[in-house]
Amino acid sequence: MNKASGAPTSPAGTPTDDQPMTDSVFNRIIHRVPDRAAVLALVAGLVACGEAPSAGWSGYVEGDYVHVSSPVGGRLDTLTVRAGDRVRQGDTLFALDAQAEQAAQAEAQARLAGAQAQAANTTKGRRSDEVAVTRAQLAQARAQGALAQTAWARQRDLVAQGFVSQASQDAAKAALDQANARVAELEAALRVAALPARSDETDAAQAQAEAARQVLRQSAWRLAQKQQPAPVDAQVAEVFFRVGETVAPGQPVLSLLPPGGVKARFYVPETEVGALATGQWVNLACDGCGEAIPARITRIASGPEFTPPVIYSNAQRARLVFLVEAAPRPADAARLRPGQPLDVTRLAQEPK
Repeated sequence: MNKASGAPTSPAGTPTDDQPMTDSVFNRIIHRVPDRAAVLALVAGLVACGEAPSAGWSGYVEGDYVHVSSPVGGRLDTLTVRAGDRVRQGDTLFALDAQAEQAAQAEAQARLAGAQAQAANTTKGRRSDEVAVTRAQLAQARAQGALAQTAWARQRDLVAQGFVSQASQDAAKAALDQANARVAELEAALRVAALPARSDETDAAQAQAEAARQVLRQSAWRLAQKQQPAPVDAQVAEVFFRVGETVAPGQPVLSLLPPGGVKARFYVPETEVGALATGQWVNLACDGCGEAIPARITRIASGPEFTPPVIYSNAQRARLVFLVEAAPRPADAARLRPGQPLDVTRLAQEPK
């Protein structure tokens, strides 16, 4: 026990582990060490290391995949791509069995043709042969009317001369009236034969034709959905079905990874996130990537969380952090692979 200071010392006169280093003790140590400059540099370095801010953050590559499916199900007939292939927008990816849809489309086309013909028929008069028959009947009725007119006039004269009874004249007059009525009937029929159908009948026929047209559109759409093209330029990430297997409606057959779907996700401590904003740029570094890849911050989480277990870093373990996402340029996205670990550092300005 050092009576002057009251602090326990080791045999060499240095403080023990449970004793804080006082200024006097520190000075004695410095004076006893030959190279004072080396010790001072070492202590200053240790202090600086304890106070230095983080040089970057840990993260990983995330992929936003496009899952391609058909809204109608069926047997997978054709698969034109494999995992790893690059496709362009509009390229055919796969086709399902379409026999039922082809038959339904043929039926819809036939029904539409019949409905259109029926609608067109309501806008026309009777056929020429039917009109010719009516005209012949009218000519015959007129001839009979003329004959009845002559017979009635003769009976009228005979009644006046007293040769026949009034009943004979009345019968002749009735025959004349009947003949004239027949002529009027056939003349009206001839006029009607030249007219189209009534407006409500025409409207009904046209509505039936429009309904058949919509059924055809539906069948054509279902047939088109049996074959799916690539919605964007992308790389085929994974294929979930083989030819011959049955695919349910809406079930993805394969997934695509477009260049715009590659992004970096990293976690920033709550003490540093205030210095970041969407639109700023960061550098992404990974094993085998070569030069750092610039990426633009697109999202900063609104709430904090504890460092997720996917980040294998002792320095960031159990910290309260904010999730940040950054998107690389499309030309640089091909250098990154989903799941790849990243080291992220901040850029002072937008790269050229």
